Amino acid sequence: MAPGSSNSYSEKKRRILLETARRSILHGLEQRRPLSVELSHYPESLREKRATFVTLHLDNRLRGCIGTLEAVRPLIQDIACNAWAAAFSDPRFPPLSRAEFDSIDIEISILSPPEPVDFRSEAELLQQIRPGVDGLILEDDGYRGTFLPGVWESLPEPQEFLQHLKQKAGLPANYWSDTLKAYRYTTESFGE
Repeated sequence: MAPGSSNSYSEKKRRILLETARRSILHGLEQRRPLSVELSHYPESLREKRATFVTLHLDNRLRGCIGTLEAVRPLIQDIACNAWAAAFSDPRFPPLSRAEFDSIDIEISILSPPEPVDFRSEAELLQQIRPGVDGLILEDDGYRGTFLPGVWESLPEPQEFLQHLKQKAGLPANYWSDTLKAYRYTTESFGE
């Protein structure tokens, strides 16, 4: 299991979510839009509103990652939309090609609701985040960014993790403001 993940979805439900993600990407290659899912065909737990990220890897390298931080639609729809967006709308990559489709690995992260972190200094913030467990959202003055808990694998030091997250949010690595807000969350992450 990936760092920062819990385990509340059965293997069968995980398989349904992964198959839906792959079908949505294939649908995107064929129809240029995400797969439309009929909610009544899925168990109630997959129809609950949840925030998710879908991450694509090709040859063990990031190939796309798109998600939502707030639960805005049913889980199964969020997976279908985010899988399509990770394949075709991640601004860091060109759209996925048909030739790449069979070689991608799909990972799904289902987020817990974000909870605010109370801190008055960067040192206090660093003391409260749990390496390998917490995903973190930073926001200030219109800037916002997040790292999923899996990012701890490549940035294991809290100071470095925070600096890179600031940069991802569009802020300088040494940025500090009394209005900076942070929220942490955990994920249930699984892949093919």
